[in-house]
Amino acid sequence: MSEQQVNDPMHGVTLEKIVNSLVEFYGWEELGKRVDINCFNIDPSVKSSLKFLRKSPWARTKVEDLYLALQKKRGTMT
Repeated sequence: MSEQQVNDPMHGVTLEKIVNSLVEFYGWEELGKRVDINCFNIDPSVKSSLKFLRKSPWARTKVEDLYLALQKKRGTMT
């Protein structure tokens, strides 16, 4: 395994896994408050969220940052 992969907490984590983990922990309503984007606030679904996040790097960064903070809080990084 390369050193970059060892030091990258996001290595191997899919965007779908990130969204599902955040929804499971926060629920759609709280997730929409923490990351205020329409795909979380108006008729939310994993499919629509993934479609939007893949096209919007700024939103994806916010979601990934929230996921990393959650993993750090939980004490797990996978």
